[in-house]
Amino acid sequence: MPIAFAPLAGVAFGAALAWVAAPALGRDDGAVMLSTPFAIVAAFAGFLWLPIVGYFVAFHADWSYLYLVSAQRVPSAVDLGLALFSTAAVPAGFFLAARPVRKRRMGIVAALVAGPLALVVAGAAAASSRLSVSGTYAQFHGGFGTEPIGASTLGRGVLLMGALLALGLGWTARSLSRMAAED
Repeated sequence: MPIAFAPLAGVAFGAALAWVAAPALGRDDGAVMLSTPFAIVAAFAGFLWLPIVGYFVAFHADWSYLYLVSAQRVPSAVDLGLALFSTAAVPAGFFLAARPVRKRRMGIVAALVAGPLALVVAGAAAASSRLSVSGTYAQFHGGFGTEPIGASTLGRGVLLMGALLALGLGWTARSLSRMAAED
């Protein structure tokens, strides 16, 4: 996941997971941040979303920055800060959606999911020529040595991380819905 899109996707994931946790959130009027569904979503963010975002920033940084800036010029503290910010976006999206979920105002929740995802899709479409190749900043801008993403290590990483993300989202959603059914 390119770092430019990761926080937006994180907000959408968090809001979508709040939607799934609606029955549990509706029965509990306590602080959202102390709820079990929030803990599950925070665990998803820390144990799955952070490593996925961190993988691309650490091993394919120029691609993750959409070849807009050379990763060699970005301090590692900035990389870490952006990865942590993207991670915090998941529980933030959950938190933002929890109150509307409790009040059964699902239109707001749908906007919290669809709005950021629409921006991610539009951004990915606009940057498709950058996202479709693997290389360094110098290779991309110099027009040499890049390779199609499908034939590269980056492409295998995108497939693997995408599969892990899908499995993780599915498992988290299943856990949240089972928890709601058990209460």
